[in-house]
Amino acid sequence: MDGHVRHLVDAEKIELGGGCSRKILAYDDALMAVEVTFEKGAAGADHSHPHTQLSYVLEGRFAYSVNGETVELAKGDSIVVPSGLVHGTVCLEAGKLLDVFNPKRDDFLK
Repeated sequence: MDGHVRHLVDAEKIELGGGCSRKILAYDDALMAVEVTFEKGAAGADHSHPHTQLSYVLEGRFAYSVNGETVELAKGDSIVVPSGLVHGTVCLEAGKLLDVFNPKRDDFLK
């Protein structure tokens, strides 16, 4: 990257299937902010990645699991997932998450 911050006012919403979509909001080499929208019952399958992730609930309710431990998160709640831990979520009430990654998710930019 050329050192400029990317502010994506007109970013495209990407349909992920299964009642989920994501929209990259802004990023630089160190950080990326992504809005993820879920229909009720939609799931973010268990996975891991080398990025540290912070998830903040903008709307709705989620059963969020990290390393086998599940917590319920509602509007205004947040959670940090350290690098490499297995995590996932099930949407209990239609909603949106703001996910912040360090460093940016290059795989989301392809």
